[in-house]
Amino acid sequence: MEYVLLAGALAVFVLVIFGLEFYRGKKEEKNFIEKLYRGYLKLSDRKYPTERFEKMDSFYRRHPQEWQIDDITWNDLGMDELFKRMNYTLSATGEEYLYYRLRTLCRDQEELERFEKKVRYFGEHPDERVRFQFRMNKLGHTGKYSLYDYIDNLDYLGERSNRKHICMDLLFLSLAALCTVNFSLGLIGIVALMIYNIISYFKEKGEIDPYIISFAYVIRLLDICDELEKTGLSGCEEELGKIRFHRKRMQAMRRNSFWVMNSGSARGGNASGDIIGVLLDYIRMVFHVDLMKFNNMLNVLREHVEDVDGLIAAVGYMETAVAVWIFRESLTNGWCCPEFTRGPAEKSARGERIELENGYHPLLDNPVKNSITAERGVLLTGSNASGKSTFLKTVAINAILAQTINTCAADGYRACFYRVYSSMALQDDLAGGESYYIVEIKALKRILDAAASGEGRVLCFVDEVLRGTNTVERIAASNQILKSLGRTGIVCFAATHDIELTELLREDFDNYHFEEDVRDGDISFNYRLQAGKASSRNAIRLLELLGYDDRITDRASRQAERFLSTGSWK
Repeated sequence: MEYVLLAGALAVFVLVIFGLEFYRGKKEEKNFIEKLYRGYLKLSDRKYPTERFEKMDSFYRRHPQEWQIDDITWNDLGMDELFKRMNYTLSATGEEYLYYRLRTLCRDQEELERFEKKVRYFGEHPDERVRFQFRMNKLGHTGKYSLYDYIDNLDYLGERSNRKHICMDLLFLSLAALCTVNFSLGLIGIVALMIYNIISYFKEKGEIDPYIISFAYVIRLLDICDELEKTGLSGCEEELGKIRFHRKRMQAMRRNSFWVMNSGSARGGNASGDIIGVLLDYIRMVFHVDLMKFNNMLNVLREHVEDVDGLIAAVGYMETAVAVWIFRESLTNGWCCPEFTRGPAEKSARGERIELENGYHPLLDNPVKNSITAERGVLLTGSNASGKSTFLKTVAINAILAQTINTCAADGYRACFYRVYSSMALQDDLAGGESYYIVEIKALKRILDAAASGEGRVLCFVDEVLRGTNTVERIAASNQILKSLGRTGIVCFAATHDIELTELLREDFDNYHFEEDVRDGDISFNYRLQAGKASSRNAIRLLELLGYDDRITDRASRQAERFLSTGSWK
């Protein structure tokens, strides 16, 4: 009777614990769903482990295409920060696909329209969006590294066979049978075999542990795809069709996968005190069932890497559409869908034209909007901090967003499809032993080579051409390089302090400028784009405002005036 009462008390205790855990889980689930409905704009407030962010480009690197943003342009424009700003995804799959999408310029109007339908579908159906996001949150991430890192390293595991493990399990059966004849001898054999199996288990388990994380992610991905198929997303039939095709080809990987997925390493240890989990872990250690299942799953995964990639592309595409809708909602300064010119009648006589109406940089909280219509090169002048570089980035980023996520931080954007390049925030290559000048001329040449290739029109952005060399050669070389960048097939936006270039390039570039206002011992900028070349010269005046010795500023002023009147330095 006492044992019955004890067992009953223990059962009640276990039920209470499970009940509390179930209640806590449901409460957290409810709170998270409410957050997805109301607080979705805060989803991008997250920290990125260094290792994880370094692997963010894994899907992108695995899918190279001709019309992709190269590393120089990506870094020049600070696109990592823009990616973080609009990363409203909840899984590694969505995160990596969003990164890929932002670096892959589209040149197909129909593809952008197809993507736009997905974005609007999730925006117009909040219940479907929240259910989808909830599943993506369950999919989660793969830890510090990308799934592709694990997949690419599968070959390091070599060929693995279950023959040894099966033989050991058969030996267990033989020793168990021996116990019926000679119990002592059979028991000694079983204990000895158990010790051997446990020791060998940890050796092999250490080799495969890093890959269990990736296997667990693939299994979660397959489970999520099952749920998506069952519930359905009426606006994503094409993606669901791709999911159905790839998922069916990988069913063998899920069969009895719980032996691997529910192991101590996959659960992060048994800190929770899961009695059943501990018992199963001992079964694994003795009979190596998880090692055998891992080998089977490894063979399936090796044969179906393309199917995993297809699932990631389909699911990532949908989650990217969700992230873009939320990004649009977060643009309180306005946004628009771009318009793309098609026929010759819609273009300028040269064949290129780009219009930006009230465009702004999406990372600025209180931006000054500017508009421009360019049918040929644009040359920007003005003092430091007046807004030249920010304007270049504004046009470049909006051109990229237009051709990747069909969204612009502007009231209007109209252009043809461009390949986008820049040469702006370059640095010395210390590791490669190259000076700033060498790095710069290589960056400029890649733009000229892209234009010469004939693979589409080029939109390029250059900040301070050839700043790494002397004045005379800089102006002469800059003039000729910019003339080349001003030919048909290229629209070049360039910023310079060399006012001489405004005259030398007046036949090829339209002049615009930003100016500052120095008044009452202070300087202010309105960041408004204005037609024509800059006329103010305030560099020496700024030295005065910062308290430089009068002898320095007076002599500098006289020397500058003398040069402007005589053309020579003294």
